[in-house]
Amino acid sequence: MAAPATARNAPEPEDDTLRGRWLRTLTAVRKEETPDALPYADELLTRWDEPQRRYHTADHLLAVLEHIDTLAPHAADPEAVRLAAWFHDAVYRPDRSENEERSAVLAVRALTEAGVDAKVTAEVARLVRLTVSHDPAPGDTNGEVLCDADLAILAGEPEEYEAYTRAVREEYGFVPDDAFRAGRAAVLRQLLHLQRLFRTPHGAAAWEERARANLTAELETLTD
Repeated sequence: MAAPATARNAPEPEDDTLRGRWLRTLTAVRKEETPDALPYADELLTRWDEPQRRYHTADHLLAVLEHIDTLAPHAADPEAVRLAAWFHDAVYRPDRSENEERSAVLAVRALTEAGVDAKVTAEVARLVRLTVSHDPAPGDTNGEVLCDADLAILAGEPEEYEAYTRAVREEYGFVPDDAFRAGRAAVLRQLLHLQRLFRTPHGAAAWEERARANLTAELETLTD
């Protein structure tokens, strides 16, 4: 993920585009102004726009970042959480099982090259790997914020949740219906088995009940 060693573009405080968000976050976590931050944003956004994606797109990335904004006061290091959001599905192939690990490796390579402190880089990689289970340990406030933000779609209104499930099915269009239903049902059961889907106070209060209702209803449909 190479970037030329040119002066950094200064982020505009009011720029809420994805590129603007990236610039603000990277500026906050590194001391040097080089290499230029924008090529990293552009390569990541190219990844998030790959043709195999239907749900795991830049729209999902933006939604996760907006949820992190809401949950940020709960995190020990909100900027590390934001960086983890950028990388958590940066490598995404529906037919592969190592996406999170490959995304974490990409984060280490890119952030090290971009001049991010090794401790922050390691935390970003840890958080990306945590999205395999969405089950942060007690007291892991960074993990709680990232996982809650990533799972917030589960608490969507009926139309939003239906659009989400339809997009996920499209991503797995190569899987026969029976196999998809079995695999999706297993994922839903794993989520429902968690003692709590959401670990932040806001997530628990605002999203837990509706998310469990959505998951239960989908599971009943799949297994009917």
